[in-house]
Amino acid sequence: MSSERNRRTPAAGKRKVVVGLTGGSGVIYGIRLLEVLKKRKGIETHLIVTPAAAITIKAETDFSTSYIEKLATKTYRFGDISAPMASGSFSFDSMVIVPCSMHTLGAIASGIADNLVVRAAEVTLKERHRLVLVPRETPLTLIHLQNLVRVAEAGAIVLPAMPAFYERPKSVSDIVDHLVGKILDLLEIENNLFKRWEGFSST
Repeated sequence: MSSERNRRTPAAGKRKVVVGLTGGSGVIYGIRLLEVLKKRKGIETHLIVTPAAAITIKAETDFSTSYIEKLATKTYRFGDISAPMASGSFSFDSMVIVPCSMHTLGAIASGIADNLVVRAAEVTLKERHRLVLVPRETPLTLIHLQNLVRVAEAGAIVLPAMPAFYERPKSVSDIVDHLVGKILDLLEIENNLFKRWEGFSST
């Protein structure tokens, strides 16, 4: 169902990426993704910031919500279910929810589309576009694990916010860029945000 042959190809033109920021920890990943995409020609970003994400932004960063919204091409209200991406007729390429809270994950897994983030995710799945979910929670309950399986079976790509250390990061920025680079890889957007693994010799 989620195979490459079943994925719809959006109309030609600018690539449109829907980005959802939710209340999970790690909102810096979403901010950095928006910063990188803003510098790319031919890419539109359509941003949805949940009320919980606005709280996390204040708690974890020195950025303002207004700064983050200006990074996007267009921004939509959390409760605006009349927004373009609430309809399958809206042509777009992919959606990323980063970070993806367990609340949002559960709503997507259960089909409870009572806000724009979840509705857009539902549209992404039903129209066979690429949906990347970046959960950041630990430890995981059985309910969390079951929800992760359900969204994966529905066609989403689950990319946990797990750091990699083979490139020996020297700062938090290095760790953030590695994950954002992985997101861009899944969106098929070329980047050099992190060092690619080239093998290792122990001799």
